[in-house]
Amino acid sequence: MTTRCTWANGSPLEIHYHDTEWGVPVHNDRLLFEALTLEGAQAGLSWATILKKREGYRFAFDDFDIKKVAQYSADKIELLLQNPAIIRNKLKVNATVINAQRILAMQAEYGSFDTFIWSFVEGKPINNQWQQHGDIPATSSQSDAMSKALKKQGFKFIGSTTCYAFMQATGMVNDHVVSCFRHQQC
Repeated sequence: MTTRCTWANGSPLEIHYHDTEWGVPVHNDRLLFEALTLEGAQAGLSWATILKKREGYRFAFDDFDIKKVAQYSADKIELLLQNPAIIRNKLKVNATVINAQRILAMQAEYGSFDTFIWSFVEGKPINNQWQQHGDIPATSSQSDAMSKALKKQGFKFIGSTTCYAFMQATGMVNDHVVSCFRHQQC
């Protein structure tokens, strides 16, 4: 029997996400934007809810094309707020557009969003050694610093808890418990 992180055992969708994506280092700006958007959308909701809507998000937000999303008009935002395939929260939808605009500015300043965002872990994953799910924190000093820096840059829906979940999802931290088969792989 495969031993995995307990949070992942809720559904086949969660198992697949855990087994193939969660904790794998991501260095592609479009994929980082997608992860940032989905983690922000998850605020106050379950991750399972967001995973079920991920394909809807990809379609609604032009496969997270940063340049396209950054140019969304008020009319486009109104259409998104009518779309049942995504979380129809005006603040979260507006944050996605604002965050795309901010990523473009960071690409101009740093060469890529990846360069900036990975600087919070000095360019390499933090390999944690958690024994059980309850040991894993909701935030860290790195997620606190990331949240503060992103807010200063004008990003929205980017608190420390969201940043830490983003870091977990994109492999900046390896938070697979040590008994999980993915711990060594990540």
